[in-house]
Amino acid sequence: MSDLAQGVTQFQHDVFPGKAALFADLATTHSPHTLFIGCSDARVVPELITSSEPGELFVVRTAGNLVPAYAPGGDGVAASIEYAVAVLGVARIVVCGHSGCGAMTAVAEHHDLTAMPTIAQWLRHTDAAAALVGAATDRVPRLVRANVAAQLSNLATHPAVARGLAAGTVHAEGWVFDIASGEVAVVGRSGSLTAA
Repeated sequence: MSDLAQGVTQFQHDVFPGKAALFADLATTHSPHTLFIGCSDARVVPELITSSEPGELFVVRTAGNLVPAYAPGGDGVAASIEYAVAVLGVARIVVCGHSGCGAMTAVAEHHDLTAMPTIAQWLRHTDAAAALVGAATDRVPRLVRANVAAQLSNLATHPAVARGLAAGTVHAEGWVFDIASGEVAVVGRSGSLTAA
């Protein structure tokens, strides 16, 4: 549906009435169980993939599902992670990559990003994963997986996450979503987890 106003009208008439009680509860309660860090790609919809209702996921979306390692000064990603863990008390964190990721393709194929310096700088957060993958022939899918693992490592540098992992109150895992098949593969874990 390309007309957003029409979509809102449809939501108000067709969807909201059946979920009015849920939204009434959500108006005063915010207690998601999972922090879902995914790619900004429009084809990757966390609530759809996980069959989640409103209020169940605290979602952070970044180009390439990148999680910068913790650094003083903070940013929007770090603030969202800290809020989800320290304030909302999420018990599970998922970092989700996906097939055909444009960010991973740009890195794997060494695209010229000279005209896009902000994107080029952002993609530096993939350096560790790109170094691990090397010059493999199937570099994009390997980079997608390696990047998820690298972002899990970066995630663990955030103080609230590190405390939760050490105490066993937070568990983190990596997923790769295959757009064509709908399959989800678990690629990295910390702590005791259920399968995707």
